This record gives sequence, structure tokens and C-alpha cells, in this order.
Amino acid sequence: MSTQQAIEQKLANAFDSHHLMVENESHKHNVPPNSETHFKVTLVSPEFEGQGKVKRHQAIYRVLAEEMAGGVHALALHVYSPQEWEASGQAAPESPNCMGGSKNDPAFASGGSQ
Repeated sequence: MSTQQAIEQKLANAFDSHHLMVENESHKHNVPPNSETHFKVTLVSPEFEGQGKVKRHQAIYRVLAEEMAGGVHALALHVYSPQEWEASGQAAPESPNCMGGSKNDPAFASGGSQ
């Protein structure tokens, strides 16, 4: 099972999700082809009613502890109650482009910093 599939399955089992989308965004970063290191999760669940952002994120991180301790480097979380999802236009924000930070980035190769 791929990391993406494991994340999808664990979240689907842990939450009463009205909408769940897990996107592998690794290709947008300086990682080898076919990597599974950077993910974007959009999850809509009535379980998030009345919960703040931190509590929602903590709940997801508990479910995905194994993946976070393994090869997952980044997890962009967009979590909504059904009412918030409706108000958002049923769309999560786009992820920003990678800002670099690798030894192949000219800013870092010359000893500069961001």
C-alpha cells in the first residue's frame, strides 16, 4: 500500500468524513521522482464542530503518527466542519510553491540564506 493510500484509509476509518481528499504534492518539491513525502489533506467532518484549529490538527496527527514518524516530511491540513466547508465554497486553498532550501538552490549554494 502506498503512503497516500495509508493516509486516506486511516483518516477515512478515524473520522466521519463528508469529504476527504489526500493529494501527493511531493512533485512540487526537490525530492526524487515518485516520492511520497509532502501531502495536502482536505477533510470535512462534523466531529470538527466547535473545535479550534489546533485540536483538529492534533486529532489528525494522532491518527497519522506512524506516517509522520516515517517518510512524510510535510502535511498541509485543511480541516472543516460541514458548515465551514459550505461557507468556503467547498474548496481548500491552493498550496504555495516550494521555496527551495536545497543544496541545488543557487541562494544556498553560494552560502546565502532565505
